[in-house]
Amino acid sequence: MQSNFHQIESGLRKTILVIIAIVACLSVSYAEDRVAGHWEGQIEIPGQPIAVKIDLTINDSGWSGTIDIPAQGAKGLPLSDIHVVEEDEDVRVKFSIRGVPGNPTFDGKLQDGAISGPFSQSGATFDFRLSRDIVVKDPKRPQEPKPPFPYKIEEVAFQNGTVNLAGTLTLPQGDGPFPAVLLISGSGLQDRDETLVGHKPFWVLADHLSRAGIAVLRVDDPGIGKSTPHPKPATTADFATDVEAGVAFLKRDKRVNSIGLIGHSEGGLIAAIVASRSNDVSFIVLMAGPGVPGAELLRKQNERIFDAAGIAGERKQNLLMLLDRLFTILTSEDMAEDEQRQNVEEIVRKQLEINGVPPAQQDEAQVRGLAEQSLTPWMRYFLTFDPRPALEKIRVPVLALNGELDVQVDAEQNLTAIVAALEKGGNQNVTVHRLPEHNHLFQRARTGLMNEYGAIEETLSPEVLNLIRDWVLSVTQ
Repeated sequence: MQSNFHQIESGLRKTILVIIAIVACLSVSYAEDRVAGHWEGQIEIPGQPIAVKIDLTINDSGWSGTIDIPAQGAKGLPLSDIHVVEEDEDVRVKFSIRGVPGNPTFDGKLQDGAISGPFSQSGATFDFRLSRDIVVKDPKRPQEPKPPFPYKIEEVAFQNGTVNLAGTLTLPQGDGPFPAVLLISGSGLQDRDETLVGHKPFWVLADHLSRAGIAVLRVDDPGIGKSTPHPKPATTADFATDVEAGVAFLKRDKRVNSIGLIGHSEGGLIAAIVASRSNDVSFIVLMAGPGVPGAELLRKQNERIFDAAGIAGERKQNLLMLLDRLFTILTSEDMAEDEQRQNVEEIVRKQLEINGVPPAQQDEAQVRGLAEQSLTPWMRYFLTFDPRPALEKIRVPVLALNGELDVQVDAEQNLTAIVAALEKGGNQNVTVHRLPEHNHLFQRARTGLMNEYGAIEETLSPEVLNLIRDWVLSVTQ
């Protein structure tokens, strides 16, 4: 009898354990079903909400996911550290965006069919909300050219040593010859349209100029699109030789009678270098072009960004001190490479801590990645290169433009230096425009901060488009 009782008790215990296991599995499955799938919504940054699209997937290996940020041109960024946990009657949903500076993290709860909670990055926190019902529309880009086009479009290619460069040449109707411009993009690898956060400023500019009778060559940067990369890490000096190859290509075209350069940001620096040593360049346009060494420009850039973002006092001063220390390390000729790397990584850790990411929460892979961005040949060259000697040698007409809200290339600092260098060299054909309410991309803006770029529908302001068109025609007719 006792034996039977123990058998019954043991059987009940197993049954209860099985029931508990089944209930637990059903609970997890229910949470998974409620969370897995497609979500859309936005991060509520005051005055500048950012729309996002998120896909969450569960399989035997666990959770995975991606995020799209249409206004920033980001698509399919992988999510990491995804946690879906039942808490009382709610489901907690937490995840981060892998490899993005500042450890952007969503920490929300699923309630009433929506996931909402705090979003944090680099110490700043905002609310976010995701829903199945919200539909995030792709950003409007009303200026993007659409056919039919009243000009010819040709796919072209040319070489600079071992580098194959591919691009698009837009030519006005007729036999020509026409004035031509070569567009030079800013820092970072970009395609021929200078595509950024859904905008295609070089495509918009090329369309506007070619409709007015100006041929335009725009080219994929080496290693992007159909252009092949440089055999070793490239600097601004290497990119200048790419532009010289483009000038030589245009010179061989019988439909072209004069060649100018239009450079944006670092592209303006490159335009100045090429124009200072080429007899084949007839004019240049500097769109937010640097007029001072990179270290001075970047320090002012950070000051402008801190001011516009409301970063002040001790925090601002500490960040600027770290920046100065970083530049000293990167330009040192006496420090071994390993020592430089260790020092730069330590600066990155301190920057993260000042921005609200305590050491215990810092991702070492992220620290190393951020440090490597600074430890490049391009950065070392850019920090020390002074454009003023090149500007002093330029004798052709120059149009220099800068937005007063440009936080990346400060108008006062750089236009003043550009004009002084050109005048010192004796160039008397210089036109300068400081554009109120224009940012670094020459959009009409509110703050000039980079998080506005994608949210603004305008790609290039009509004022800027017309200024460039009219000036080019005036110096080529």
